[in-house]
Amino acid sequence: MILGAHVGIAAGLDEAAHQARRIGCDSIQIFSKSPQMWAGPPIAPDAAAAFRAARSEEHLRASAVHHGYLLNLASPKRLMMKRSRQAFLDEIQRAELLGVDALIFHPGAHLGSGVEAGIRLIADGVSETLAKVPDGKVRLLLENAAGQGTTIGSRFEELALALELIGAPERTGVTLDTCHLFAAGFDFRTDEGYGRLLDDIERTFGRARVRAFHLNDALAPLGSHRDRHQNIGKGEIGTEGFRHLVADPRWNDVPGYLETPLDEHGYDRYVEDLATLRSLLGAAVEPAGARPASRRAAKPSGTVK
Repeated sequence: MILGAHVGIAAGLDEAAHQARRIGCDSIQIFSKSPQMWAGPPIAPDAAAAFRAARSEEHLRASAVHHGYLLNLASPKRLMMKRSRQAFLDEIQRAELLGVDALIFHPGAHLGSGVEAGIRLIADGVSETLAKVPDGKVRLLLENAAGQGTTIGSRFEELALALELIGAPERTGVTLDTCHLFAAGFDFRTDEGYGRLLDDIERTFGRARVRAFHLNDALAPLGSHRDRHQNIGKGEIGTEGFRHLVADPRWNDVPGYLETPLDEHGYDRYVEDLATLRSLLGAAVEPAGARPASRRAAKPSGTVK
């Protein structure tokens, strides 16, 4: 697995890439703007170029933008649907400008209209947006949900149906959040449980569609449907659950982004989590080129969920 983390952009887009390498990342996820805004200020071409150059200079092997939290592509409310699709198009255009590999987004919540109706709205919104960016290179990744409220995507069948209706396999895929998996009832802490997880993936959307992971331990118990992240090995999943994922050669070329909690020590918590994950591979050392964590830009811009 290509291990990395969600890094803040408060000190600049290019600085985020440098910061990622300093804390030992081989991949990077960012917000392209505040996640609490419908639309952010335009990204200046020179800022986008600086980010692309820094990512190349630091030899980051994978990159992604995480969408903001306001949009809901599954909403049956006309105004929310319109604003969400506009915001989604803006997110894609920003991601294309930055040259990242993927845009990761939450499918949304149906708000009482029903799961199938919500999935069809998601598919319509994504298809409509893809048509407006016909030559896009950024892959759109639906993130699985914890299953709280009317959110869509806690069941693999829901993600599979959305992907089928969108019908653009070369431009779409799935991000699997480990905390969300656990909260939705997938127990991958044992060999048998991990095998069942792999079987469920193949039975629905298929392993090839998994293009990223969010690596988060879970504060709440199995099947709680509560999205509460914890640091690696400190929660209910524990290190054995993560060993199955990071030591599985089938995921060698798939990025895994930390979204674990930070505290007053800033990114030092990421350094610890990355070390824990790498110890599960039998090598607790930082990758070649990693430098000590910096206190500068010590927290991401926004809380990742």
